[in-house]
This record gives sequence, C-alpha cells and structure tokens, in this order.
Amino acid sequence: MKKNVILTAAVILLSGCGFMQNSTSSNVQSNNVQSTTTPAVTVTQGTNAAMGAGQGAGAAMQALYKQYKADGNKYDYTNLQNAMNTITLISNCQGLKENYKDKTYLTEFGKGLIASSLGLITQNNVQTVTNSLAEMVKNNETVQSTTTKISEGANTAAQYANTAAQYAGALSTLLGAFGNK
Repeated sequence: MKKNVILTAAVILLSGCGFMQNSTSSNVQSNNVQSTTTPAVTVTQGTNAAMGAGQGAGAAMQALYKQYKADGNKYDYTNLQNAMNTITLISNCQGLKENYKDKTYLTEFGKGLIASSLGLITQNNVQTVTNSLAEMVKNNETVQSTTTKISEGANTAAQYANTAAQYAGALSTLLGAFGNK
C-alpha cells in the first residue's frame, strides 16, 4: 500500500503539478486526485505566535474533518489534499513540541483552534484536542524534518504522503472523536 501511495504521488508530481512551493497551502487539484476539501491555510495572524499557530492548526483540522466525513469517516492519507493539510497541521503544531507544559501557550493555542475551526473545536473539547495534538508531535522527529523541508522548499508529493501515513492512526482517532459535527 505504501508503494502505491509513493507511486501515485510520484506520478502526480511528474505530471507537472507543483505542490506548496515555500508555502503550506495550495489550490492545485489533479485529475488523479478527487477532493472535496478546500486546502487549509496557515494562518499567522493573531495576538501572538501561539494563537496564530492554533488558528492554522484549527483550519487544517476543519479541512481534514470535512474530507474525513466525505470519505465515510475515514482518514485517507493517500489523498494528496489530506497529505498537504496534514503537513499544515503538523507545521502549526510545532510549537506544542517545545511548549506542551506552558499553560499560557496552550491557552493561546486553544483560542486559535477555536477561532478558526468553524465550530469543530469548542470550549468543551479544546483541551482534549490540544493534548492530542501535543502528544502527536512532541515525541516525533518527523515534525522537525517535515517543517525544515517545507521551509527549504524541498517538497515532493511523496514526502507529503509519507508524512501523512506516519500520522494516519493518530489523526483517524482524533477525527473520529468529533462525532457528527
């Protein structure tokens, strides 16, 4: 299955599609990839870095959840739009890796999540979501590797698909916890 993901990603990449050149969002759609999800956008505005990161993560969660529902309550990491939204989510959660014990950072990050997730993340579930995201990234070296490659513009569809596959289990669990929003 992993070979199919990489092969599909390579075919799409070779077909001339450029993905996320020095950015964490894209409006590129390929004939080979069907998606009902609008790309998440990294939101960097807010009163501080934690809130801005939370806003970007919330927008990515909303996009991932919308596609999760469209796919019959499954997280399809082979969908390149999902892979790109996963990268956006992971990139915005980088600060959680260093600040997972900082209550001020977590509060501001949570405010950003709520503000940009269009009702998916609420006061009732923000702490659980934030804790889940922190657990996903705090012990994973892929986070640093992925964000470094994104900032350097050395992006390939295969890298996105591979990264999304590494987070598939955790994201499936997290997305499933939202129920029928």
